[in-house]
Amino acid sequence: MASERPARLAGVGALLGLIALCVSACGSDVRSSSSGVAAVGTVASDLPTGGEPVRLDPAEFSANIDNPYWPMAPGSRWRYRERDAAGNTRRIEVTVLGKTERIAGIDARVVHDVVSENGEVQEDTYDWYAQDSEGNIWYLGEDTTEYEHGRVKTRKGSWRAGIDGAQAGVILPAHPRLGVGYRQEYYEGEAEDAAEVLGLGQRARVPYGFFDRLLVTRDYTPLEPDVVEHKFYALGLGPILAVTVAGGRDHEALVRFQRRGSS
Repeated sequence: MASERPARLAGVGALLGLIALCVSACGSDVRSSSSGVAAVGTVASDLPTGGEPVRLDPAEFSANIDNPYWPMAPGSRWRYRERDAAGNTRRIEVTVLGKTERIAGIDARVVHDVVSENGEVQEDTYDWYAQDSEGNIWYLGEDTTEYEHGRVKTRKGSWRAGIDGAQAGVILPAHPRLGVGYRQEYYEGEAEDAAEVLGLGQRARVPYGFFDRLLVTRDYTPLEPDVVEHKFYALGLGPILAVTVAGGRDHEALVRFQRRGSS
């Protein structure tokens, strides 16, 4: 999901009139973060980029994730509706499990992500996340399977930090600032997603409700250099919206959220 230059937030509203998206323009180009070996405890501008190595101290990490832009309490569940330009609709359900898995010496929270269309599972993924002592949410890998007509099609894109050169990345920084860029994952040729902060205090309406004070990121990957996606995160809730603003017209919106222990 990539582009040479960041798209402006002002262009998002035109793409999402059908779901009443309300977003103000960011008005700022994105700057690259510094290079070098990153480590936990750094400021946001020093978060890892590209394939640079990171040194992660397991003692600085926890599977209890409470970053305000995406708290992952076990039992929490998000349901999204994704539509493409042709009108095809998919259901995405993301569930935080009550178990952890050790990745590169770190106890990571397991999150289950299932994508289905017309009741048939198309993708089934287990993601691994952990939060460092600064509050950054790190992505430590995924075990993903794609299906076609009920049969396994591919497991391409699966990776685990510390195996075969794969490097952990940051899904959300502890202290997002305009222009901060960071990699979300790195497994050369397979998983190279990155993001940069485009806006703070934005607004959007999705089927689940109206939200303000949103964090907005530009998400991309050099593996698909013509595609750019904007993601919107609500305080105390997590991702509510994802919009493809270049290289497609897909959008994914939150339709239901179930907190831990709620019915």
